[in-house]
Amino acid sequence: MALALARSRRGLKTLVVGRPRRGPTRVRRFLPGLLVVGVPLVLALAGPLFAPDAGPRGTSFTTGDGHWLGTDFIGRDVRRQVLLGGRSVVLVALASTLLAYAVALPAGFVCALTRRGWVEELFMRPLDVLLSVPSLLLILLVAAGLAPGPAGLALLVALVNIPDAARIVRAAGAEAASRPAVEALRMQGESWARMAFGYVGRSVVRTLAADAGVRLTGALYLVATAAFLGVGVAPDAADWAVMVDRNRTGLFVQPWAVVVPALLTVALTLGGNLLVDAALARPGSKERNP
Repeated sequence: MALALARSRRGLKTLVVGRPRRGPTRVRRFLPGLLVVGVPLVLALAGPLFAPDAGPRGTSFTTGDGHWLGTDFIGRDVRRQVLLGGRSVVLVALASTLLAYAVALPAGFVCALTRRGWVEELFMRPLDVLLSVPSLLLILLVAAGLAPGPAGLALLVALVNIPDAARIVRAAGAEAASRPAVEALRMQGESWARMAFGYVGRSVVRTLAADAGVRLTGALYLVATAAFLGVGVAPDAADWAVMVDRNRTGLFVQPWAVVVPALLTVALTLGGNLLVDAALARPGSKERNP
């Protein structure tokens, strides 16, 4: 009786006193990522609203004379170009990531839940062909014949990301699909969509969220690299990657035209990864209750 009472008191103490307050802790986990990604994201989405008028062009690669960040390779105001140049990079990367998962999720879940080997072969073998071609090479080959715009670039980046994403979805979902709960759902006559997205999808959400963060970073890299090579954007477009490419010849004369867009691109990818890591961290995983 005394032992049971002691255990009861100990459990009550843990419940009332020992449980950590996780609200502020969760907020603090997101602060580093928000601080890093906030500036480039705000500039990318809201920058065009605050961009000044173009005005007359000045001398190439100069500072001062009303230009806070100097001028670029053809005398345009770098501050204005920075405010205008982030939206295309962010929107194309986000659109390509969403498009890739719009195809990879159903394809991966079909392969994970099917009991017919030929169905899995039908979905996965064509993706293996795409997977064997280097991503940037495939984008350049298609772009050489079609000259895509921003929408076409988003489709190309999504296309090269589908094979990897589908394989990860399939591998993560296969373990969950083999559980007795899925067999029970089959016996109850549940629809494929409920088994795939209702049970298997919820079981692998952490894995897919981590992959989405890495894939968004990879999409930003591909979009910026393609823009750097002139794919999907005009040679003189207001784009952070294009700015780095076109202004690199004046790096030691007027570095802001290269350093500012490069730092914003790096901050965007780094902050995105920090936010994903914070979202996937288990609350209180490093804490012990007394």
